[in-house]
Amino acid sequence: MPQVEDEIILSLFRDEKTRNTALGHLISKYQQRLYWHIRKIVIDHDDSDDVLQNTFIKVWKGLENFKEESKLYTWIYRIATNEALTHLRQKQKMQVSSINPIEYHLSKSLESDNYFTGDEIQLKLQQAILTLPEKQRIVFNMRYYDETPYEQMAEILETSVGALKASYHIAAKKIEEFLVTT
Repeated sequence: MPQVEDEIILSLFRDEKTRNTALGHLISKYQQRLYWHIRKIVIDHDDSDDVLQNTFIKVWKGLENFKEESKLYTWIYRIATNEALTHLRQKQKMQVSSINPIEYHLSKSLESDNYFTGDEIQLKLQQAILTLPEKQRIVFNMRYYDETPYEQMAEILETSVGALKASYHIAAKKIEEFLVTT
């Protein structure tokens, strides 16, 4: 299915007769990018698929109330990020009896993931990223891997550009230290 502009997707959605077409275009346009955004947060392939499905359900249910005060892309990414973080928090609660933090479990999940195709250096980088606090991890992934502009990140994460730049800088330093010392 060819990529369709967000304005056209929204226009198709507003017409009852073409709503399903809008959904097809929405999924076609955003499924892969959202999957990888979510995957960098939750690490596990199956969890990423679940979170992606929940994201599209929330997007579809909320699209009627989308006020277009931000770009559709930004709004969808905010929902995906929140869904991924909610998933991690629920997973953490379920592992409350464990003495290891969720990042430890994510790291172990990454090591045993059949879908992870990286080499040893990429595995080390991913493990370094998992040592970061949640927000720094998301900021680092969005900037380093997706090259998301700070202004767009600020809209998605609902924070200031300055705070994001500081988070990225601190995250990069921590990752560098991790890679040098291990």
